[in-house]
Amino acid sequence: MNISTYIKKAKEDKSAIGHFNISNIEMFNAVVSAVREMQVPVFIGVSEGERNYIGLNQVVSLVQSVKNEGLPIFLNADHTYSFEAVKSAVDAGFDTVIFDGAGLPIEENIEITKKCVDYAHDREVLVEGELGYIGKSSKMLDEVPDGIEMTSVGDALYYVKETGVDFLAPAVGNIHGMLKGANNPGLDIERIKSIKEAVGIPLVLHGGSGTSDEDFRSAIDAGIDIIHVSTEMRVAYRKALEETLLENPDDLAPYRLGAQSLLAVQDVVMRRMKLFNNI
Repeated sequence: MNISTYIKKAKEDKSAIGHFNISNIEMFNAVVSAVREMQVPVFIGVSEGERNYIGLNQVVSLVQSVKNEGLPIFLNADHTYSFEAVKSAVDAGFDTVIFDGAGLPIEENIEITKKCVDYAHDREVLVEGELGYIGKSSKMLDEVPDGIEMTSVGDALYYVKETGVDFLAPAVGNIHGMLKGANNPGLDIERIKSIKEAVGIPLVLHGGSGTSDEDFRSAIDAGIDIIHVSTEMRVAYRKALEETLLENPDDLAPYRLGAQSLLAVQDVVMRRMKLFNNI
């Protein structure tokens, strides 16, 4: 089954596909272990910074190795800010790519997105576009980022028609990162419904970390097909690592120091997979 088939099935099941960002081998293994146990499809995402750290071709090889097992895992080049970086990811063998032009004027966003779509589609790679600003950083926040701008239905329809993107990530009350000590702002469920009805293509929710379970379920019912989670995984990873270092101050073996972080991230991924897939 290809990505489109999995998304169609998820829609029929009133579920969504989880998208989990990784920054290192522990996080990769955490996602893979969760998929082996749950047997549901996922995207593994790597932003420009993450794939520069892991290695562009190395992360493709890692994902291909588990695809060879028959696991339903797809590799996405998350938050890519130039045509050149999109081209590199397509050429390396990614399944999907995101051009993030959310911070650009809409006409410039459309121009570059269309160039990315033309190049990727010639090589049978799917493209996601972003419209509306939700901040950039996957980190703990003191307050909602400045400049948040939600996506209008009219802009969404115009953008999709002009670019031919396969997926759209709109701004619907979601933000990147997690607020300290509180849930993130609530999602605009009616806006999700209206955008879905207008554009008719799969919708992606970025900034899933910090969103309430109730909002997740309502967003899926309203038309969200793919949900991104990153900050929540990073928080779990760091907390487990800090505890391990305190408890084992003399241990120098990275594979032991990272073991609890792997399990902590796996727990986050499995909880989200269960919620998104009605398990």
